[in-house]
Amino acid sequence: MRRAFALTALLLATAATAQNSAPQPLPFDNRVPAPRDTAYPGTITLKVDATNVQQAIYRVKQTIPVAHDGHMVLLMPAWLPGKHAARGEVEKLAGLKISAGGKAVPWKRDTVDVWAFHVDVPRGAKQLDLEFQFTGATASDQGRVSIAPAMLNLQFEQVSLYPAGWFTRRIPIQATVTYPEGWTAVSGLPAKKQGAAYVYDKTDYETLIDSPVFAGRNYREFKLSDRVDLNVFADDPKELEAKPEQIEAHRKLVEQSVKLFGAQHYDRYEFLLSISEEMGGIGLEHHRSSENGVKPGYFTKWNDGPGSRNLLPHEFVHSWNGKFRRGADSWTPDFRTPMRNSLLWVYEGQTQFWGYILQARSGIVSKQDTLDMLANIAASLDNRPARTWRALVDTTNDPIISARRPKGWLSWQRSEDYYNEGLLIWLEVDSMLRAQSGGRKSMDDFARAFFGMRDGDWGVLTYRIEDVAATLNAIQPYDWAGFLNQRLNGLTERAPLAGFAANGYRLIYTDEPTAAFKDGEKRAGRADLSYSLGLSVGKGGAIGAVTWDSPAFDAGLDLGDTIVAVDGREYSDDRLKDAVRAAKGGKDPIKLLVKSGTRYREIAIDYHDGLRYPRLEKIGTGEGGLDRLLAPR
Repeated sequence: MRRAFALTALLLATAATAQNSAPQPLPFDNRVPAPRDTAYPGTITLKVDATNVQQAIYRVKQTIPVAHDGHMVLLMPAWLPGKHAARGEVEKLAGLKISAGGKAVPWKRDTVDVWAFHVDVPRGAKQLDLEFQFTGATASDQGRVSIAPAMLNLQFEQVSLYPAGWFTRRIPIQATVTYPEGWTAVSGLPAKKQGAAYVYDKTDYETLIDSPVFAGRNYREFKLSDRVDLNVFADDPKELEAKPEQIEAHRKLVEQSVKLFGAQHYDRYEFLLSISEEMGGIGLEHHRSSENGVKPGYFTKWNDGPGSRNLLPHEFVHSWNGKFRRGADSWTPDFRTPMRNSLLWVYEGQTQFWGYILQARSGIVSKQDTLDMLANIAASLDNRPARTWRALVDTTNDPIISARRPKGWLSWQRSEDYYNEGLLIWLEVDSMLRAQSGGRKSMDDFARAFFGMRDGDWGVLTYRIEDVAATLNAIQPYDWAGFLNQRLNGLTERAPLAGFAANGYRLIYTDEPTAAFKDGEKRAGRADLSYSLGLSVGKGGAIGAVTWDSPAFDAGLDLGDTIVAVDGREYSDDRLKDAVRAAKGGKDPIKLLVKSGTRYREIAIDYHDGLRYPRLEKIGTGEGGLDRLLAPR
């Protein structure tokens, strides 16, 4: 026994003194050359067969000239302007084969940067010949559907590789795309049609990536100005039947935008608009075009509500803000260099601001609907408790952090709030400019000073936050740097709503929703009780959102729940709203039967303040700053 005990003690002592294995890291094989601002030796040719729309497959042939043999890296675009993150669809590249002089050249994907492909160019080779396919999404769970039976949205980053080591603006390329017979294709990049093929003007790789294509069977063009066209593609030809007054509103959008900014940063501009159930929606900015995708009814249900009509004003403003003027840390020399998004509150926030202003000035959306939409924005942010722990500027990292994936507790996590809270900040700036200048200055002066130079220049003019503050100071002296720093980095319980009050309106809540609120509920397919119970409910009673620290939150509801019954009766949106009305001023809670997976539970919500819907209420009489801001020029 003593010997056994001693042996056990020895083993335990040995185990206690033994060290765990402790490896050292392997270094990264970082052989991807950094981009240089020198001319690439030769012109890349790109040929795309885009005729297989049924299976959503593009077939690509590409020739890349080479200057010398040895190691070379080919890149698929990863960090994409407008997406603010590494969103290149490398997972959809398939069948890659590389050859030189008719002989196969092996390739190897980089183990760290999965958008990079290493090759060894054979001695004497003058070019590399590539073949591969882009296998587009055929269902929404594979990503956005961009190829459909009646139309497609070709983005050139999907169908091309480029050589690492050069600024992309210094790489020449010539593209040719063959579309289905009888289709029309439109891009910001000019092309000559040769049968079913479009031969695009020789350009640089950066411009090619900034020149996507919409193509389709059912197409109509509307001239909006001597430089701007509206190009509409639809599943159903009936969706192309726009009324003259609808097109006139789009013409006024162009007119009001040019009056606002005082310059145009394109030679020609193509609105690319799809009206489709089959192709996925999109809103993406480019210098000389924009990709816009909406559901059917854009023209045919014009009078039903504002719908998605804020989309085109927003994307058009981006030609000035985001494409021409761009935050210095967002601009990159190629599509591999990571973007930093610290100035998205200007890039997207001020674009959001001007998008709503211009929709009202042009008449694309009425002034009243615009006010109601602004009320929805203000209320949403004012009921977002995450602002007590997470500063606005930190949300500029969200495109990289979450890539717009759904969040379970949005009101406590925050998301890309730089869009709408940026809008509120710029509205506050407008009110301050008016107040301090005695009504002589406004955000219109900032727009012309910051964006209105170099007419026709569709390059990139970068800026820093110091440039933003300096421009404001030149218009009206003030501590703008301190103000912006507080709005961007401060933690507060309430949203910055001072711009409304100072410009003649205040946010209130009533028991009847505005027409714009009803339209939003209808388009989203939900009952939105965010400002009463603190939840929204989708089809079949499925909870779509729960506000942190709201009555619904305190009752234990979450995103995975489905409401089965209200006060003992089968769930319906109207029944839930009736229960909220009935509980107003009383003491009895609202009783719900809730399903979570295979479990059921009863929930009691102790809420008695009735239905609450946001709207803006006029302060005083006469024309206020917001009225003047929304008025056409």
